[in-house]
Amino acid sequence: MVEKMKLLHITGPKADIDRVMDTYLSNYEIHFENAIASLNNLANVRPFVESNLYKEEYAKAKLLWEGFGREDMFPTEKMKVEEAAQVIDSIYALAEKIVTRQEKLKQERLAAAKLVEEIEPFRELDYEFKKILEFKFIAYRFGRISRDYYQKLERYIHDTDHILFYESYSDEDYVWGAYFVPKMYVAEVDAVCLSFHYERIYVPDTIEGTPDAAYLELEKQIKAYEKEELSLKNKMRELLEKHERQLICAYYSLQAYCRNFDIRKMAVCTKPKFDGNGMSEYYILYGWMSRRDAAGLERDIQGDDKVHIMEEDVDETSISGPPTKLRNPKIFKPFEMFVQMYGLPAYNEMDPTIFIALTYTLMFGIMFGDVGQGLCLVAGGFILYKLKKMNLAAIISVAGIWSTVFGFLYGSIFGFEDILEPVWMRPMDNIMTTLMLAIGFGMALILIAMVINIVNAIRAKDMGRMLFSASGVSGIICYGCVVICIVLYATGHALPATGILAVALGIPLLAIMLKEPLSNLLERKKKILPEGSKVMFFVEALVELFDVVLSYATNSISFVRVGAFALSHAGMMGVVMTLAGYESGSPNMIVVVLGNILVSGLEGLVVGIQVLRLEYYEMFSRFYKGTGKPFQSFFKKASGGK
Repeated sequence: MVEKMKLLHITGPKADIDRVMDTYLSNYEIHFENAIASLNNLANVRPFVESNLYKEEYAKAKLLWEGFGREDMFPTEKMKVEEAAQVIDSIYALAEKIVTRQEKLKQERLAAAKLVEEIEPFRELDYEFKKILEFKFIAYRFGRISRDYYQKLERYIHDTDHILFYESYSDEDYVWGAYFVPKMYVAEVDAVCLSFHYERIYVPDTIEGTPDAAYLELEKQIKAYEKEELSLKNKMRELLEKHERQLICAYYSLQAYCRNFDIRKMAVCTKPKFDGNGMSEYYILYGWMSRRDAAGLERDIQGDDKVHIMEEDVDETSISGPPTKLRNPKIFKPFEMFVQMYGLPAYNEMDPTIFIALTYTLMFGIMFGDVGQGLCLVAGGFILYKLKKMNLAAIISVAGIWSTVFGFLYGSIFGFEDILEPVWMRPMDNIMTTLMLAIGFGMALILIAMVINIVNAIRAKDMGRMLFSASGVSGIICYGCVVICIVLYATGHALPATGILAVALGIPLLAIMLKEPLSNLLERKKKILPEGSKVMFFVEALVELFDVVLSYATNSISFVRVGAFALSHAGMMGVVMTLAGYESGSPNMIVVVLGNILVSGLEGLVVGIQVLRLEYYEMFSRFYKGTGKPFQSFFKKASGGK
């Protein structure tokens, strides 16, 4: 669900802003708005302008912090920012020689690696680079040429007496080498080779010996650089461990200061005024906070006369709309990933996380029903989620539960169809029933999506969308009547009279076609029909109505894939059993195991994608816009210390 928000106006003495942020605000999640944008029409406020006095010290602290290579260290005590800066400067002075040498080694290693890359294609050239560089009458050009043009270069060399090309290395795309030519002809040859897209490579004049010898020597240098870098890294770690407690406290203190400094950019200050005790200035901060957190913050600041908070509800504020912060039960939390991929819900829009969690896993189970493979998905997804905290792994695990359930309903375990009796039916024994039930299931989901769309339209106070859209009241009456008629026909009951059907279908379709003028009429706008040709309006409306009716049919039929994949799974496992020789009574278990792995991986991937497609295109498109802006918290609740 979408968290209910409150807009907080936080004010207090300018000099007290850091204390307020560290003592109160850092314990909650708050999304700050730019206060200057909201108060730009007021003459007595100005941006909160200050210089970051400790930017350089924080950069040094981050560099030293990286030397630890750990993220799970927290301070044991608070340190003032001035003291923290002194601590960092003193430790950095001790480590500066190591840092300087590390940077120099890194540059030298990268330079050597680049040189190795340049030399490697010419290792077959058994001649010293230095001697080639000393040629007085012969010009040389090291480089490479694509294979598409190499044949043209060969023909040119064959027809020309004064050029020699030495090939040193080649792969499927390029040929490396060098051509040699008398200096009197070099301009002519360079022009021809350039037309063949010959890419020249400049060989440094610092290389000693043959290319192969230089390559091996550079490889030794790189290993020596890496060894020294490792030694320096260990020295740095030993140095930092000696000052571990001070460094941790100083790092977190400077981090908090710089974080608070970033929040200053979102604040404004009042102009200085004389209040009897001297000149005083106040800061103003605007921020969105959940109602629960806002209530907690109010309790925290009770009795503190230096900070004042005023709350506004969403309907009362004139600032841009509130951000969206999702809050769902833990089991549904991983499915927020699918919602965020499509777009966060707007603040007044229904959060579809629970809807997609239930429908996605249910459809996955219908399409991938197997007890054994389902349990493997449950176990594998659970283990992967515990180890890597991957949301997709948690989704796979939950989907595997439904796969197991439908495996019992279908009577299938690792593809074996004669071990379990089906609780319901075997898809391959009832092909048409399976496909028809899949379409009926899809129709039910589309109707639910329409109901959600009506709820969202009511929340957004969009009466036109609620009453006259293809997924509104008109749409649900029209589509619902068609569904009822299909059910009556399939069960052998008489259909309603033609007149009743004409009214039940015609009036809603007419309302959908005239959605725009009817919405304008409902909202009491002056212009009922849109500007332009009235004839073109009705032509476009008829075309759009045809598209709506067609979408009803295609969206419904699209759900046939739910049943088709249930049949496909049974068919693929039947092929595996045939290949394993199951009919002979002694199947090859290696083939059975490998077949199960292949089907689980391949079909599980395809089914997962197809179900997500059904969610997005057949259901989300009917009720969901996903235009919300994300809730971006400047503070996270402390865990383990600051």
